[in-house]
Amino acid sequence: MFACSQDSLVESSRLPVADFRNPLLLNVGFIIHETIGYSRDFPFDFDSVAIPPDTNLSNLSGLVRITRTAQGLLAQVKMQAYLPAECVRCLTDFSQLLQIDFTDLYAFTKKTVTESGLLLPDSGKIDLAPIVRDEMLLAFPISPLCRPDCRGLCPICGENLNELTGVHEHLPDGSAQDS
Repeated sequence: MFACSQDSLVESSRLPVADFRNPLLLNVGFIIHETIGYSRDFPFDFDSVAIPPDTNLSNLSGLVRITRTAQGLLAQVKMQAYLPAECVRCLTDFSQLLQIDFTDLYAFTKKTVTESGLLLPDSGKIDLAPIVRDEMLLAFPISPLCRPDCRGLCPICGENLNELTGVHEHLPDGSAQDS
């Protein structure tokens, strides 16, 4: 697997990335000249990847399979990564695991473009960053929880109930909650 540092990317000749600043930019031009059905796997394992303008993924891993078809290059993508989040119950910062799985066709010509509208650039390099960003954001839950059994905040004093042990008392009315 790969680490996303300039030194390790420059030293390795096996890397599928076309630019160390954008590890999701794949040089797939050589696949155009292969026979229909030819596939190439591009594994990903990066400590962190920043996708402009606002997405900072950590521990991005997965696999992209590029397959030559008659219409273009089929990209089958399965990835997972963590994105910073805030729990809706206890307001604690945590890393939300996101998993994506999608398929897109990069067409050779405008006549074979699918509804996704992706056309293979003349450079032979496809940039998965915008699509991965969109898919990751779509996978982000509406109400992220730091853990399934998060107890949230005390409605009276605002303390994080996950961090309390024993009895949680409030004065002057003497109300108490078990934690």
